[in-house]
Amino acid sequence: MAGTSRHDQEMAIQAKRQLASCSDPVERLRLRCLARGSAGIKGLGRVFRVMDDNANRSLDLKEFLKGIHDFGLPMDKEEAAAIFRHFDRDADGAIDFDEFLLTLRPAMSQSRRDVVTEAFRKLDRSKDGVVTVDDLKGVYNAKYHPKYQNGEWSEDQVFKTFLDNFDSPYDKDGKVTHEEFINYYSGVSASIDNDAFFILMMRNAWKL
Repeated sequence: MAGTSRHDQEMAIQAKRQLASCSDPVERLRLRCLARGSAGIKGLGRVFRVMDDNANRSLDLKEFLKGIHDFGLPMDKEEAAAIFRHFDRDADGAIDFDEFLLTLRPAMSQSRRDVVTEAFRKLDRSKDGVVTVDDLKGVYNAKYHPKYQNGEWSEDQVFKTFLDNFDSPYDKDGKVTHEEFINYYSGVSASIDNDAFFILMMRNAWKL
């Protein structure tokens, strides 16, 4: 996972650099999320889901602006409103936030998506579509972690910290869905130009 973390940091640095010369509001929002690391887009999605009180999976302009603000993204109201109008294609005053997050997520080739899905399925031992601490037992060996070896952490603490790699720092629930796993690696993928290198990295990291 050290290689993945390194690419995560590289992607964040690259996103911050690209922000300086980017004028497209949607691309600027994507870069601002990626500048927070691979969990940035997922974190924004969680903020929106918490706000979706009536569970209709859509947001009006007021909710959208509040979500941007609550997530702490540096953006003025005019720029956020321009992004909202871009996604409100039928001009009904609401946007589908699943479609919004899908568009915001950096594109991955099918071969990259396939290897990410393969890794997720290996982790999801219960086959319920969610990776938890229990799923990691028998797949990820905590006993090699230095903080377990020196007695500072229990095995479950090692597992929870491992899952935190894929979780939003703003709303940790100790669970990782397939969508969240894809969101995380789409961020990592954004910093790697070569498909073969990305696939090799995934296979080595997850022993596929």
